[in-house]
Amino acid sequence: MADVLSVGVNLEAFAQAISAIQALRSSVSRVFDCLKDGMRNKETLEGREKAFIAHFQDNLQSVNRDLNELERLSNLVGKPSENHPLHNSGLLSLDPVQDKTPLYSQLLQAYKWSNKLQYHAGLASGLLNQQSLKRSANQMGVSAKRRPKAQPTTLVLPPQYVDDVISRIDRMFPEMSIHLSRPNGTSAMLLVTLGKVLKVIVVMRSLFIDRTIVKGYNENVYTEDGKLDIWSKSNYQVFQKVTDHATTALLHYQLPQMPDVVVRSFMLLGEPVVHFSECTSPAY
Repeated sequence: MADVLSVGVNLEAFAQAISAIQALRSSVSRVFDCLKDGMRNKETLEGREKAFIAHFQDNLQSVNRDLNELERLSNLVGKPSENHPLHNSGLLSLDPVQDKTPLYSQLLQAYKWSNKLQYHAGLASGLLNQQSLKRSANQMGVSAKRRPKAQPTTLVLPPQYVDDVISRIDRMFPEMSIHLSRPNGTSAMLLVTLGKVLKVIVVMRSLFIDRTIVKGYNENVYTEDGKLDIWSKSNYQVFQKVTDHATTALLHYQLPQMPDVVVRSFMLLGEPVVHFSECTSPAY
């Protein structure tokens, strides 16, 4: 028997296993060479087929034989001890080649990113301090003791009140048409058409605007089941940009005490678009 090291590895079996791996790789290569060459060197088709099958079976048996030999040797190699000291080889991972380590470029990129983040954070802080949102009708100078108690607001309003507000807004703007529907219960959905320019889908929660989507006049705004499509974006980038600006305006300007004013102000945004389309039409 070959000597077995204190780490539990049979060196002779290990060397034989390496030779077995090489033999297995050669056998597998011969199998693929046989498949690559195909049937040839025979006069008749039947003779070529028999010669190919016989040669292919011999190569497969050789692969199976080499694989069994490798499995037998792998059981003889043994498992190395987990407490085997690595000595200086254990420090190789701690001492990489300096030229092949992108540490300097990564640190430089992180430093630039940190400076840019600090710069933009300062700009954002200045803008937020200048345009702070006042979500309460109370004045800042009133003391806490004398400050009147804010009236509780609710999102639940009668559907008749919502219909009356929408009908009044529809009469205020003859250039646009507003179609109201309630496909999912009491919440209203508006389809606003501005001339022959664009269509706006407004999803409402009671009298508060929850979502808005702007699409082109010729785009389809309905799903296959006939309901308003409130999820898909417009196919045109210009209307996607208008949707982003409309959503930003809704998030910025909020007046919970008078939601009808917010809806009327939102509809006022469409008047410049209608006048611009009338001025640029051929009839004008």
